[in-house]
Amino acid sequence: MSRAARLLDLIQNLRNRRAPVSGSDLASELGVSLRTLYRDIATLQAQGADIRGEPGLGYVLRPGFTLPPLMFSPDELEALVLGSRWVAGRADDPRLGKAAEQALSKIATVLPQDMRHGIDVATLLVAGRRVEPTVVDPALIRDAIRKEQKLRITYTAESAEPTERVIWPICIAYFDSTRVVTAWCELRQAFRHFRIDRISALDSLAERYPRRRAVMFKEWRREQGLSEL
Repeated sequence: MSRAARLLDLIQNLRNRRAPVSGSDLASELGVSLRTLYRDIATLQAQGADIRGEPGLGYVLRPGFTLPPLMFSPDELEALVLGSRWVAGRADDPRLGKAAEQALSKIATVLPQDMRHGIDVATLLVAGRRVEPTVVDPALIRDAIRKEQKLRITYTAESAEPTERVIWPICIAYFDSTRVVTAWCELRQAFRHFRIDRISALDSLAERYPRRRAVMFKEWRREQGLSEL
């Protein structure tokens, strides 16, 4: 393994952890000696990575450090291109589609010349499909999810009268033709799924919901019988 790839593996290993990890455990997982690990950590710190050593606990990467992709495999590159093109062509919000295009452009700027060809020449295509139009701005829902804020919505279920609800949104599922927001519904006192195209009115509330989104997300996954991410 090249040193550049080893440094990328190290930074990704630290980024994926929420608790400090000992140097010996890191070295073992990366397949390097403890001396090499110390040298690699020093290199990353010199490049601006805020890696803190906690006595008796181990190392932790403080938020905020980003490292440009040093190398992608052909499969990884195709996955990135396909996902970005899906979002660019199927997003319900033009801003989200534009963000996908800009992200792909940024990736291309740091790739070696021979790998940029994989982005420029399309080998995996996303077929067109009509997405149900929405009345409300989906960006408001995404913003509420990020801020863990409540929303007041007017929702019309199939063959039912409109109802007003206060929900705690935790995620949005993107299907071929519809978008569904998963949320805790105060009216039903349970998790519910709301098609965004059936939301006729939406107000962002200043009030944050009292539970952490990550905790509720795990609970919802357990209810649905889904495996942990």
